[in-house]
Amino acid sequence: MPSPKKDRVRQHIRDRYAGIATSGGSCGCSGGCCSPDALLNPDASVQIGYSKDELAAVPTGANMGLGCGNPQALAALRSGETVVDLGCGGGFDCFLAARRVGKRGRAIGVDMTPEMVHKARENAAKGKIKNVDFRLGEIEHLPVADATADVILSNCVINLSPDKPQVFAEAFRVLKPGGRLAISDVVAIAAIPARVKRELQAHSGCIAGSATVPETERMLKKAGFDRIRIRVNERSTLFIKDWFPGSGAEKYVRSATIEAVKKGARK
Repeated sequence: MPSPKKDRVRQHIRDRYAGIATSGGSCGCSGGCCSPDALLNPDASVQIGYSKDELAAVPTGANMGLGCGNPQALAALRSGETVVDLGCGGGFDCFLAARRVGKRGRAIGVDMTPEMVHKARENAAKGKIKNVDFRLGEIEHLPVADATADVILSNCVINLSPDKPQVFAEAFRVLKPGGRLAISDVVAIAAIPARVKRELQAHSGCIAGSATVPETERMLKKAGFDRIRIRVNERSTLFIKDWFPGSGAEKYVRSATIEAVKKGARK
């Protein structure tokens, strides 16, 4: 049965990111939930692991500075592969993936915010990028057929979901046998205070919904994943401290890389 609290969180997140999409990347929120040097600064993408060449390779406006790492560095994408990006935003990681998989491959971006999907499609048209497909949908209920993807990417989005086990179950469903996860996200390294968890802005600011490393491992195993590897980036405190000023977020969460494989031989 749907939870009113989960629905409230999901709607707040949808509203916040709709505002970001339509305002061209400005914060679109109040109460200190972000700052010009935090989540919404494209230049900060170098700090979290992207190269200047990667930033220059995407259409203007695609990089909205909303990530917490570079899942491309984990993915080891190959020519001809199909990639699904969970929470694609303006299409940044999809465009980088599309370049790596080439004309024989494709990148599918899924986002629950119509404004973001519209922005991503506009960016694709602007960049004349043909091997991308942007779809409206929730990452808990992916509009993607079974065994479609060789790789699933996601960048600082799964923490936003109020139903993470369902996200991982869906990721497992759409991966081909032998397919892999390459995720950058936020994990909790200490108990998040109740006052922070009550703040809707702390949820949309990638703090309050973070799961711990053991919780994430359990969810991945339950979904059926193998070869799970989660690495915490301790240096991420340098940018996390600015995400939700005054909350002490850097005491409770870190960015992390999450890798896993769906059992079975590659076809």
